[in-house]
Amino acid sequence: MEQQLAPAAGPAPENGPGTALGMANPLKQIGGFVSQPAVKRSLPLIFMIGLVIAAGLAYLSLRTPSQRILFANLPDSDKAAVSQALETAGIDSHFDNAGSITVAQDEYHKARMLLASQDLPKAAPGGYQILDDLPMGVSRAVEGERLRQARESEIAKSIEEIDAVADARVHLAVPESTVFVRDNDAPSASVILRLQPGRALSDAQVRSIINLVASSVPGMKPDAVTIVDQMGTLLSQSDGDDSAAAAGDARIAYQARIEDKYRQQLTKLLTPLVGAGNFSAEIQADVDLDENQATRESYDKDGLLRAEQGNWTGKADAADSPGGIPGALSNTPPAPATAKPASQQQAAPAAAIGAGTTATDANGVQKTSEDFARTYERGKEISVTRAMPGDIKRLSVAVLLRDPEGGKPRTKAEIQQITDLVRAAVGYDQSRGDQVTVISRKFSPSATEVDKPAWYDAEWLPMVLRNVTALVIALLVLLLGVRPLSKALLKKRDEASRPALPMAGGKANVERETPGEQPVSIDMLASARSYDDRVGLVRGFTRDNPARAALAVRDMIQAEAKG
Repeated sequence: MEQQLAPAAGPAPENGPGTALGMANPLKQIGGFVSQPAVKRSLPLIFMIGLVIAAGLAYLSLRTPSQRILFANLPDSDKAAVSQALETAGIDSHFDNAGSITVAQDEYHKARMLLASQDLPKAAPGGYQILDDLPMGVSRAVEGERLRQARESEIAKSIEEIDAVADARVHLAVPESTVFVRDNDAPSASVILRLQPGRALSDAQVRSIINLVASSVPGMKPDAVTIVDQMGTLLSQSDGDDSAAAAGDARIAYQARIEDKYRQQLTKLLTPLVGAGNFSAEIQADVDLDENQATRESYDKDGLLRAEQGNWTGKADAADSPGGIPGALSNTPPAPATAKPASQQQAAPAAAIGAGTTATDANGVQKTSEDFARTYERGKEISVTRAMPGDIKRLSVAVLLRDPEGGKPRTKAEIQQITDLVRAAVGYDQSRGDQVTVISRKFSPSATEVDKPAWYDAEWLPMVLRNVTALVIALLVLLLGVRPLSKALLKKRDEASRPALPMAGGKANVERETPGEQPVSIDMLASARSYDDRVGLVRGFTRDNPARAALAVRDMIQAEAKG
């Protein structure tokens, strides 16, 4: 079946005179390409495909969670090992522009625990592995630097074993020893710590780190170790600092420990009785932090003779002098003298001299004068008393109980029983002036309410936003892409399935309706080539101009009637 098609308006022929103009104006050429009927029919499909691709890209960008750097500045060998371990565990990892390994925010801690269990990465820090890679023939200076670096890495590993420490870096300043210098400089060290979130080091832990570093380097003293945390806070404090401030801090810290000890005792006592959160206790301890030292000496009043040196003169008694005829009994020696204690011998002459008389010894010799130098040893007693600080001079305890909700207030007997328990727990001493007060009241609602995080800080909000955004994008694709395209396809199918009217000769004429078809005119009817084309044009003219067609039929009927 032959059909005459109207020439479509399109761009100029490629080999015509408009070729240069079309190449000079690309916008006009693109407009001519888009205005073609085939391209116009394909525009809904192209729009839908572009919208689907844009929706997919938007969903992928929103679906990817925020990334967090897992490790930075790792060697290539460690990067490969870490990436393979994460891929085996099903954790997605990426590399940023700086070469750092990143993982999702919600999988960061899981990845760290997984790599720590596999001892990865192995090159951070190297430790004594640095010495294994030391080439032969290096200078002594390089060898010393490598040894110092290895020692720093090993000390840092030891410090990181503490639970509150996440990372540690150690810098050692060890002067080179020489035989020509008598006074060598002492080594020193500086340590920077990155603590775990919400953790802090106690004074005992800081002292342990100081002693650990000082013991790892020969000749290093604990005073030469400086420790700083990630916030720049100085954790170590040497004896050369302000002694008054250090002593004041120590006193406050000791008093705080005493108060915390009593507070913990009250918490253990009152929690089973009234329940957690139903009481509040405050303790003020007046601690005697003064150190007293006293020394006392005492002596014996009588004393003890230590040494005596001197001489004395005297004359013998005439009655006791030998006499008579030689050879007679009068020349016999006297009876043996009886020895007396030295104290009696000394006391008797002293008493006699003090009384103004002449002293006579056991042999009857009278002392007329004496000259002695005597040294006495006096008794001595030394007592040293040192009172250590820490005695509690006075203790004040205040306990606030919460009245039961919807119940009766506590009676005086119940409060008195709790007061007695508190006194027994803190070691109440009336002679010191201790004071314990226990009252029962209703708590303020604002004090009992727990601060909840804001709704926009909730963990489920990002996931909900991603899902809602994906759903909105899918709806836009359906409404703006799929729905118009389906309508166009259904309309085209209906037009294609419309039955054609039978014509003369057993032929059927198929209407062709295109959006760009021009309306049928009288000239087109006159220039039709075949009968089928003319019938089709007449049907189109009748459809487009029903009034004119009716007038034409009327004129034809009137003309036949006149003829």
